[in-house]
Amino acid sequence: MTKAAELAKMGEVLTNSQIGGRRNMIINGAMQVAQRGTSFSLSGTADTFITDRFLISNSDTGAWTASQSTDAPTGFSNSLKMDCTTADTSPTFLSLMTRFEGQDLQHLKKGTSSAEKTTLSFFVKSNKTGTYIAELRDIDNNRTIGKAYTISSANTWEQKIITFDGDTTGAFGNDNGNSLTVQFYLAVGSTYNSGTLATSWGSRVNANTAVGQVNLADSTDNEWYITGIQLEVGSQATPFEHRSFGEELALCQRYYYKSMDGSPADNIPNTDNASSNGQLGIAMYSTTAGRTPYFQNPVQMRADPTVTVYSSERANTSGKFGLFNQSAWVATSDTSPTVDINRVTFSITHGSSLTAGYTYLLAGGFDADAEL
Repeated sequence: MTKAAELAKMGEVLTNSQIGGRRNMIINGAMQVAQRGTSFSLSGTADTFITDRFLISNSDTGAWTASQSTDAPTGFSNSLKMDCTTADTSPTFLSLMTRFEGQDLQHLKKGTSSAEKTTLSFFVKSNKTGTYIAELRDIDNNRTIGKAYTISSANTWEQKIITFDGDTTGAFGNDNGNSLTVQFYLAVGSTYNSGTLATSWGSRVNANTAVGQVNLADSTDNEWYITGIQLEVGSQATPFEHRSFGEELALCQRYYYKSMDGSPADNIPNTDNASSNGQLGIAMYSTTAGRTPYFQNPVQMRADPTVTVYSSERANTSGKFGLFNQSAWVATSDTSPTVDINRVTFSITHGSSLTAGYTYLLAGGFDADAEL
């Protein structure tokens, strides 16, 4: 690029205010946060979150180990890794995606004559060289645009930069629903690659979705890594916007969090089934009634979450919390707590086996899920 062209690009960035404020619309683009775990086995047809905010959609395309990896380019500590464990030479569909609320996209001016361009940049590495497809998919209006990128050198971290035109048709809903998906294709069959790649915005046609996409599933030797994903307004990619782990975690917890994930207290009697995590003190003000225990969500969630109790073995009752009365587990919680965007509230079944004025231990843990 000539010096004049570089200066022109810099002027465009300044004009678009692209270097001010928060630039990256992607949450957890550096793959730092992995609340659900760091490794998953994938096969059959399922949608599975790997690192927070990133979902693998697999439709009967091989089998995989998906994980948070420490293999990363300079300046990053983590990536998301896909490792093929069962090959598939006739794939159906496999992709990685992240989703956006419509209310967070209004500055893109979609559906107007001044719709903004966006630039997607990321670091990628694979032994499988060739053409891959990245897509922006407008869920509200069933519209899409896709662009190809090439992995040129095997087993080498490469940065890719893709600019998408703005779409003057179809506004995003100004709400907390799923309005946009950024999708990275890894393998597709003829349903999704038999037409002409849709490189301009238009109504989504399956056959035009991922034309030219290589089949990452064709060998158990295949691996694919990605990190440093950034989506920003304008036609110029800027350096990746690093955020602190704490800030990134809080952004992720709007969509999903674990209540507690600590070690059990070894000094509590009768904890033979001590694999349950999480503890909460609860004061009893009579022999039959206690203050209703609740968990304050760490941040306001996107919507009322779905709650699943995942560790309650101390009560010897699956799917419930346990209540410890200084010598034994005497009570359990309900299986359907009251939830809202701010808190999760459990009711306790305990009969008359409690002592007024004592503080009891409510033990267990849960997932709260408000994903798009």
